[in-house]
Amino acid sequence: MTAQTTPASGPPEPPAYIPATVESKWRERWAARGTNVASIEGSDRPFYALMMFPYPSAEGLHVGNLFAFTGNDIFARFQRLQGRQVFEPIGFDAFGIHSENYALKVGTHPMELIPRNVANFTRQLTAAGFMVDWTRTVDTTHPSYYRWTQWVFLQLFKRGLAYRKKAAVNWCPSCMTVLANEQVEGGACERCGTQVEQRALEQWFFHITDYAARLLGNLDSLDWSNTTKTAQRTWIGRSEGAEIRFRILNPLEDAGSAAVHVSTQITPGTRELPVFTTRPDTIFGATYLVLAPEHPLLDDIVSEEQRSAVVAYRVQASKQDLITRKSVREKTGVFTGAYAVNPATGEMIPVWTADYVLMDYGTGAIMAVPGHDERDFEFAQAFGLPVERVVAGPGQKAKTPLTEAYTETEGATLVNSEKFNGYSIDEGKKAITAWLEEQHAAKAVTNYRLHDWCISRQRYWGPPIPIIHCDACGAVPVPDADLPVILPNIPDFKPDDSGVSPLARHEEWYRVPCPACGKPARRETDVSDTFLDSGWYFLRYPSVRAADADAAPFNAEITKRWLPVDSYIGGNEHAVLHLLYSRFLTMVLHDAGHLAFEEPFTKFRAHGLIIRDGAKMSKSKGNVVIPDVYINEWGADTFRTYLMFLGPFEEGGDFRDAGISGVRRFLDRIWASVQAASATGAPHEEVMRKLHATIRKVGEDIPRLQYNTAIAAMMEYVNVLRRGERTPHRAEVEPLVQLVSPFAPHVAEELWEMLGHTTGIFDSGWPAFDAALAAGDTMTIAVQVNGKTRGSVVVPQSADEPAVVAAAKADAAVAKFFPASPRKVIYVPGRILNVVG
Repeated sequence: MTAQTTPASGPPEPPAYIPATVESKWRERWAARGTNVASIEGSDRPFYALMMFPYPSAEGLHVGNLFAFTGNDIFARFQRLQGRQVFEPIGFDAFGIHSENYALKVGTHPMELIPRNVANFTRQLTAAGFMVDWTRTVDTTHPSYYRWTQWVFLQLFKRGLAYRKKAAVNWCPSCMTVLANEQVEGGACERCGTQVEQRALEQWFFHITDYAARLLGNLDSLDWSNTTKTAQRTWIGRSEGAEIRFRILNPLEDAGSAAVHVSTQITPGTRELPVFTTRPDTIFGATYLVLAPEHPLLDDIVSEEQRSAVVAYRVQASKQDLITRKSVREKTGVFTGAYAVNPATGEMIPVWTADYVLMDYGTGAIMAVPGHDERDFEFAQAFGLPVERVVAGPGQKAKTPLTEAYTETEGATLVNSEKFNGYSIDEGKKAITAWLEEQHAAKAVTNYRLHDWCISRQRYWGPPIPIIHCDACGAVPVPDADLPVILPNIPDFKPDDSGVSPLARHEEWYRVPCPACGKPARRETDVSDTFLDSGWYFLRYPSVRAADADAAPFNAEITKRWLPVDSYIGGNEHAVLHLLYSRFLTMVLHDAGHLAFEEPFTKFRAHGLIIRDGAKMSKSKGNVVIPDVYINEWGADTFRTYLMFLGPFEEGGDFRDAGISGVRRFLDRIWASVQAASATGAPHEEVMRKLHATIRKVGEDIPRLQYNTAIAAMMEYVNVLRRGERTPHRAEVEPLVQLVSPFAPHVAEELWEMLGHTTGIFDSGWPAFDAALAAGDTMTIAVQVNGKTRGSVVVPQSADEPAVVAAAKADAAVAKFFPASPRKVIYVPGRILNVVG
C-alpha cells in the first residue's frame, strides 16, 4: 500500500463579506447591548435627531421613506461620533383617511389592519439599520397616545382657540368627508379623483389666524430650508392694505334714482359692507362690488326681483370646490339688485355676487377695479360693467384707452383721482387711506391669506373630539380625568353621504351625562384631523418612559433637556400643513405655560425626491423601488450608501439598478483593505495626505447633508489607498472605517471588530485630521486612456504635463493600458490626463 499524504494546511482564508450575515449579527448585538437606547435622564450633551414618522401603509416602506430616514440616520450617527448623546426616535402616524379607506377596500377593520402594518414597518426599519431607540416609540392610534392628543385639543378649547361654526367646506362625495384645500387637485379629490363639491357643515376650528403674525415673523430667525420658509410665508400671506366701508343703499334711495352722487355718510342703522383691499389707491376706479355667494349679508340686500336668480346661483356655486373657484378663468355671477356708494366718488355702484370671490379671504367681499385687476376686468367685460382708468404708467395719460387691465405699479401715477392725481402708487395708498379714515370710511389693516384650521372629520378612524354637547350647558370639555375618550370598535365604520360621522350611529356610545350638570347629553361624534396627531408627537417621544408618562403628555425636566428638536429632516410636501400646525400648537402650549420655547424645530432640512430611470415612480408604471428586494440582494449598507450617492440629498436623484453594483464594490474594497492591512513599517506619506484631506472633506460634507460628495471623496481615497493593489497600512485604513460608518453601519462595526476593538465604532469618536497634511502639496489626477478612466496618480502640486505623464507610466494600474507611442496627450492642469493611443 502506498502511504497517503496529508496536504499541508495553509493560513485560513479570510472571511468573505456576506451582508446578510454581518447585518443580522450586528442588529442582534445592538439590541442586546442597548446600543441605540438614549440616555434620556442622564444626558449632558443631548442631540435630538428627528425624522418625520411614517403612515404605516399596507404596502410597506417605500424607497422615499428609506431615502429620508437614511439621510437623518447618517446625520444622527455623525453627531454621536462627535460625542453627542443622540436620541433618534421613530413612530407611526396611523390614524386618518388613508388607513380607513384601505381597510374598507380590503374588508378588514382598521383596528386589525394597523397593528399588522406597524409590525411590518418595524421589521423593515430594523433591517435598514437605523439607530432608532425602539424603547421610546409612539403609535397615534393607541389610547396612551391619543389621550394626550385630546388633552392638546382641550388646552386650545380652554383658551378660546377651539370653536365650532357652520362653514363652507370641500366635500368629497366618494370619500364622504371634508377635504382641506391642499387635498383638492384640479377640482378633484387627490385620493380618489372624484369631483369635489361644497357643503355647509358644522365644523370644529382652531384659531390659528390669531397667531399669523408670530408664525410669519419667527420664520426670519429659523435655520430652515429656504424653500420651506418661502412656502410658509406664501401660505400665511401677509397683505398690507385698508378695510373700506361701503354704504349699502336702501330701496327708497336707489329705486329709480337717476342721481349719480349720493351721500357717503355712514350713520347708526345704516347697512354697510366692509371690503379689504391691498390697493386703496385705486378706489376712484371701483365701479362695482362683489360678494362671495356664501356672504351672510347677501340675503339682506338682494332685491325681490333678483332673489330667485341669486338663490339659483348660490346652488350652482356650492357644487364647486374652493380651489377650482380660485383658478377658473370663465367669470360667472348675478346682480343682486342692490347698490352701494363709493365713499371716494359718491357714485352709486351695483353690488354683484360671483364665485371668484371667497369668504375665506378678507371680508368675503371686494371692491372691483376692472381697470387695474385682471379678474375684475374679465368680469366687467363679461357683464358690460364700466371700466375706469385711475393709474397711468410711463407714456400713458388719463384718457389712454384700456384694452386690458393695467396692473403695473413701477413708475406709475394716479389719474382721474381728483386731488390725488400725480401721486405715486405708494404715496396714493397712504394718502387715500388717511383721507378715508378722516371720513370714518376706512382704516389701515394687515390681512393674512391664512385661514383658521378646520380639524373636524366626519369619519371613524381618528381620535374622538373630547367635547360633550349639553342643551343646558352648551359645549362642555371632557374632564382630564375622563381622558382618553376611547374610540369604540364598531363593525359598521363605513361613512355615508349624510355628512355625519359613523360614530353618530351608535347611541350607546354617544349618549352620556353632562359633566357639568349631569343632565342627558351627547358626545361630539366628529373625530379630529390627523394633522393634530402629528402636530405634537415630537414632544411625546422623550417622555414615553418617564415616571409620569401616564399623568402628563411630556415630562417637564426631560422636555427642558431635549427640546426643542435639534435637527428635523422631512419632505417639503409637509412644508405648510404639518410644519405650520406644529409651530402653532407649540406656540399655544408655550403661551399656556406648558413649554419654555415657542418654536419646536431648531433646524429643518427638506430632502429631495427619488425618481427611477428618469421618471416619477408609480404603481401604474410598474417602476416602484421595493426596498426589501434590494436589501435582500445587496444588503442594507449597500442600499443605504447607494441612495445617498444618487445626488444631493436636498435635491434627490435618479435610481438606476446599474449603479448599485459600484457601491457594493466600494464596500468590498474597504472590506478587503482591512483584511490586507499591515501594521509593519510606516504608512505612505502621500496616502496619509490624501487620508487627512478626506477626513476633512467628509467631516465638512455630512453636516451640510452633502452625502453624495462625501461618498465620492471616500471612493477617491480608496482608489489612492489600493493603487497598484498595494498593501495598505493599518493607519491608512482604520480612520476610513470610521468615516464610512454613518453610511454603512453594519459592515463598519464588523471591520472595527476585525481591527481588534472591543467597543462599538459609534463610541470611538470621529477621526481628527492634521490641517497641514490635509492641505498637502499634492494633487490627484485622473488618467483616461482612449476615453476610459484607467486610474489616478498623486503628484506634487507643481507637477507639469511631462511629470504627470511619467507618474502615469510608473503606476502599475495605469501602465498596462498606456500606449507605447501615444498619438495625442491632453492634460487639463490639476484635473485630468487624457491619452489617445
